[in-house]
Amino acid sequence: MVEVRCEMVANVAAISVAVGDAVAPGDMVVLLESMKMEIPVLVESPGSVLEIKVAVGDVVQEGDVLVVIGDEARSVRQPLK
Repeated sequence: MVEVRCEMVANVAAISVAVGDAVAPGDMVVLLESMKMEIPVLVESPGSVLEIKVAVGDVVQEGDVLVVIGDEARSVRQPLK
């Protein structure tokens, strides 16, 4: 299990995945906005989305868990491109 964490104080602008989605390295899972800049949060390892800990509009702090990724894909959906 991998916890995808926030690296800065930001607002959650968009969430690109749903629970059960398969993800591959480089896939964007969350789009953050800070100081009028958009910052994509990318996955570093393959797996499936087990839990989404944030919602659009949330203010997140450095170190907050955004998404939890499981070790293996459990979805019939294709990885995001």
